[in-house]
Amino acid sequence: MNTRKIFLSLILFISVFRSAAQDSLLKSLNNSMSSAANTGYVTGTFKALYIVNMKTIEAPAAGALNVEIQHRFGTINTGAYNLWGLDFATLRLGLDYGISDRFSVGIGRSSYLQTFDGYLKYKLLRQTDQSMRVPVSVSLLGTSSYFTNHAPLGDNAQISSSSRFNYTFQMLIARKFSSRFSFELTPTFIHYNMVTAPDNNNVFALAGGARMKITKRMAITAEYNYLFPNQLVSPLDPPRSNSLSFGWDIETGGHVFQLVFTNSQSMIESQYIGQTAGTWGKGYVYFGFNISRNFNLKPHDKPKA
Repeated sequence: MNTRKIFLSLILFISVFRSAAQDSLLKSLNNSMSSAANTGYVTGTFKALYIVNMKTIEAPAAGALNVEIQHRFGTINTGAYNLWGLDFATLRLGLDYGISDRFSVGIGRSSYLQTFDGYLKYKLLRQTDQSMRVPVSVSLLGTSSYFTNHAPLGDNAQISSSSRFNYTFQMLIARKFSSRFSFELTPTFIHYNMVTAPDNNNVFALAGGARMKITKRMAITAEYNYLFPNQLVSPLDPPRSNSLSFGWDIETGGHVFQLVFTNSQSMIESQYIGQTAGTWGKGYVYFGFNISRNFNLKPHDKPKA
């Protein structure tokens, strides 16, 4: 599948979900937007752009730049000699920018398979407070990744450039149930340009993530990514697993610090959903952290004379 077909698929994906949402929710959305002035939108469903690995419905405000550092050490089952994984590291550096309050873009580079990634995110619906006219927030997310490591395919053949691309399309559906608890459900479609037979190029998954606030500035997070069976069945050592992650969020003024535990080494959708190897029960657990820092690049209005 060439790049043009992928982008056409992305446009079709967005159009279908927009149509479906409009058919069932357009009336309630219009009623919400034309309601009394004291009815507003729910904010702070999540306090970061990531639950652990999963992206949230949150996005930088218009003109704001978010700098994201995601770090994973080695697995704890490597033992005391490697200080339970602390001698190893996988790192992703990312930039997220708000073009508007609803539309954002992001780019990143990960040391895992030397992978570049980029995404587009659009907030289709926003949860409203009080009247419950719009009970959830919905964002559409399209991600592309390109790994650049030089691992050969066989003895002589090299991996072609087009085969290095993977694409992920997601619908992020979230609800803030109270000031303490938020939940997100994420149907996912992934296209791999290159797979090992008999794996499928197109796979489907369903993810869920939650945040529970425990103090004014701390919260516990969890997420689980379920890859539907019989799609990626080629043998791995250790065997492929579903991604399960937990986090501890600490808000410190201008940034959010997240301590994380996960069985996924990568932090990019096509990799941690479809390529996670090893289970919690056998000690394939990566300790790490996410750090995000927000910068307002939009110039302030000059004071009136």
